[in-house]
Amino acid sequence: MSAIVPQKVQARQTTSYLLWLGWLFGIGGLHRLYNGKIASGLLWFCTFGLFGFGQLIDLFLIPDMAEQRYRQIFGDRPSTLEMQPVVAAEVSTKDTLMVQLLRLAKLHEGQITVTQAVMETGQSFETIEAELTAMVKSGYADISNRPDSGVVIYEFPELM
Repeated sequence: MSAIVPQKVQARQTTSYLLWLGWLFGIGGLHRLYNGKIASGLLWFCTFGLFGFGQLIDLFLIPDMAEQRYRQIFGDRPSTLEMQPVVAAEVSTKDTLMVQLLRLAKLHEGQITVTQAVMETGQSFETIEAELTAMVKSGYADISNRPDSGVVIYEFPELM
């Protein structure tokens, strides 16, 4: 399971663990039924948690069961409102990054700086500089400096 867990998946895990405790009262497999594993849930129910072994193994499988069931019900993308803070940015493909940079340049009258691009895309300075340099080498952009501050500006003549 991923390090970033939606709150609803955590709630489903907690409920699953509580239902797992039903085994202590002779009702095994409730957690499996709750997570949509009907056949194995009924097997666990009829065999006292697969003679206790299956029930104990499920202690380690419940997080994945809960996440899989959440994804079946709500789809593959959890809401960003219920996500915990992102630790690392997703890696963008080169084409996507190039398009992001072009859109950013269009918003800024055909000119962008590396810092603007880093702030807007979330990519590293090295990644942005490499992409912009490749665009300059290909003839899509030009490089200039702001006379007052000396900041390097990448200009896209087609967007000016």
